[in-house]
Amino acid sequence: MGLRFGGRALAGAAFGIGLAASGFALSTAGASAQGQVKTTFGEWQMRCETPAGAQADQCALVQSVQAEDKPDMSLIVVVLKTADKKSRLLRVIAPLGVLLPSGLGLKIDQTDVGRAGFVRCTPTGCIAEVVMDDELIGKLKSGQNATFIVFQTPEEGIGIPIALQGFGAGFDQLP
Repeated sequence: MGLRFGGRALAGAAFGIGLAASGFALSTAGASAQGQVKTTFGEWQMRCETPAGAQADQCALVQSVQAEDKPDMSLIVVVLKTADKKSRLLRVIAPLGVLLPSGLGLKIDQTDVGRAGFVRCTPTGCIAEVVMDDELIGKLKSGQNATFIVFQTPEEGIGIPIALQGFGAGFDQLP
């Protein structure tokens, strides 16, 4: 089961997915992201850094959120363009302990967009990633709120809302 969300499903090995693959060191423990904050768009931060061996900065839109009723349940949402500028990625890092077979769900303004599988877990969290298509980008740009749904048991889905205000302006400024 791959991440659907309107984009192509990814296989983790095919893209060498890792936290460093995007040039960003991310940690769900502190719900923080490395890289210099260049600007802010609503709740989204544009963070940039130069990955080892790269000639230029790589930038991403980043938002870190916590479930209101579960402070140990946080997500880091990262949106970036690949170094070759051919793909646009949505990467979500969830904490360890999520139920992997249930995947990650996404709703935008109460509309179910789809569910994705996790592609890899690292010591700092489990990663779901999708190549975004124009339809998904349009929904994110026009929406007010997105809710990512993770599961701790097959019956217990935890919805973690993120604000989409500023997403469109930030996405359009990604180099």
